[in-house]
Amino acid sequence: MSIFIEAAIRAVFVFGFLLVTVILLVWVERKFVSDLQNRVGPDRAGPWGILQTLADGMKSFFKESIRPTNVEVALFVAAPIIALMTALLIFMVVPIGAPVEINGTEYALVGADLNVGLLYVLALSSMAVYAIVFAGWASGSKYPLLGSVRASAQMISYEAAMGLSLVPVVLFAGSTSITTIVEQQQGTFLGVFPAWNIVLLPSFVIFLISGFAETNRAPFDLVEAEQEIVGGYHTEYSGFQFALFFLAEYIAVFNISALTAVLFLGGWSGPVFGPAWIAWVWPIGWFLLKTWAIVLFFVWVRASLPRMRYDHLMSFGWKKLIPVSLAWIILVAIAIGIRDFGLPWS
Repeated sequence: MSIFIEAAIRAVFVFGFLLVTVILLVWVERKFVSDLQNRVGPDRAGPWGILQTLADGMKSFFKESIRPTNVEVALFVAAPIIALMTALLIFMVVPIGAPVEINGTEYALVGADLNVGLLYVLALSSMAVYAIVFAGWASGSKYPLLGSVRASAQMISYEAAMGLSLVPVVLFAGSTSITTIVEQQQGTFLGVFPAWNIVLLPSFVIFLISGFAETNRAPFDLVEAEQEIVGGYHTEYSGFQFALFFLAEYIAVFNISALTAVLFLGGWSGPVFGPAWIAWVWPIGWFLLKTWAIVLFFVWVRASLPRMRYDHLMSFGWKKLIPVSLAWIILVAIAIGIRDFGLPWS
């Protein structure tokens, strides 16, 4: 098979998988939050309202897009496209299962297996802020501009904490390849416990908290605080362009959940049962189970915690998470040095 055809197939699969996942994710969030709040939730379109997200997406696609007269057209149009593309490209390097052998050829179940996968993820997540800045500035309105400035400051703050939280993971695995990090977590520790990077608990907690801020999810959704800045950076968007921002946000939530699963919870690792011909399905199932557990945690937090004040949000990122991350890196580096080279005086 031509390398270009294989790459195209992988890209199309990732795109289709994420679209279906977002449809399911929005429905799950609505039903889960309604259960937590003792409501019914969507129940008209399809069984248990499962087609409601599809109906909303079709409505947005055919809805008239209203464009203010004083916008910068090129950047205004480009912003939602950039937001969606960065979200889609991040998932390309997330392995969803163990490699599969077909006709003597081994295929990795990942869109693109890069040896600098973590650096690629951090680079793209940093670029996502450009979509928000472009949207706020190009709208020609003060409220979207305020929302985009907030988003820039928030994402820079928590991007720093997120990057620092991943340094111990790289030190522990000795690689920036996400596939290598997952493979390093296979097996057990002391013959009993899974050899997952959850042992790097401070890194896990900091990465997850930073993920809430990166995806603008409650209680860190100050970028879209309705009582302060109307709707944030996408206030002037409507129709299909607004739907692209909405789609990008939910893909980002799934991306953070999937990255948490592969970096800290062993990814596809788990027990395998049954005949050999179906053994390849189990790793995919374990990956999806762990990822969706974290997605539900995102939803639970949204339904439970109130929105933070913005100065508290920034203070927490710069004065708490970043110093703790730096101290944890030092401790992990010392521990790994002792493990590999022994004590200085021994």
